[in-house]
Amino acid sequence: MIGVSLKMYFGYQRSVDYCREIATLAFKHPAVVNDDIELFVLPALPALPEASRILGAAGVGTGAQDIFWEDEGPYTGETGAKTIAELGGRYAEVGHAERRRIFGEDDAVIGLKTAAAYRNGLTPVLCVGEPAAGSPEEAIAHCTAEIDAALNRAGTLGPAGRTIVAYEPQWAIGAPEPATPAYISAVVRGLDEHLRNLPGQHDSRVIYGGSAGPGLITELDTAVAGLFLGRFAHDPQALAAILDETAARIAAGKEVAA
Repeated sequence: MIGVSLKMYFGYQRSVDYCREIATLAFKHPAVVNDDIELFVLPALPALPEASRILGAAGVGTGAQDIFWEDEGPYTGETGAKTIAELGGRYAEVGHAERRRIFGEDDAVIGLKTAAAYRNGLTPVLCVGEPAAGSPEEAIAHCTAEIDAALNRAGTLGPAGRTIVAYEPQWAIGAPEPATPAYISAVVRGLDEHLRNLPGQHDSRVIYGGSAGPGLITELDTAVAGLFLGRFAHDPQALAAILDETAARIAAGKEVAA
């Protein structure tokens, strides 16, 4: 599972051009064509309709980097999950550290947005992560509390669905290097076990973000279901390298299983 957020780095035309490049890549990549890799891109909202059209034809999913917790109403400037679904989106990112820090979003708001994604058929990409580096056990405790807060709140408002948890330690976002592979693997193993034991979450998985780039996926435990990429994947060739590495990891796993 490989996700890409374009954040607010690209304007409209650059976003569309990027999606065309990724579609060309996806059409040719056997692991994407065979659905061995679930690939999705979250562009800036104005580009979502065209991104959905271009990437959908190549089997690549799209979605929004944020949603509002109500589907419609007097909420100036907001966009609901209902509209995202109408525009072709299949994913909705919620709870990113930047939203928490800059806009003051708390666990209650994130739970409401998670519920909005579920009821509109979107897969929430729920971002969690500890603010400062510590032990894996401390990170697991912090992140499972964030998962529980969001999903418990969402569960009071309707049925849950599949969830992608993006583990992004806040201290690693935008850093020159990610957390160490051993640290990431230990934390994700704990989060994965916790998440998939929750009601209705047996198909949910945990991916890693936070300065993730080429070379990392090959060093991670198989509990890490994939990567959530930012600026490293804004270069299509870097994304191609990550897809190749992921495909090789999948092939190696199949050989071991056989």
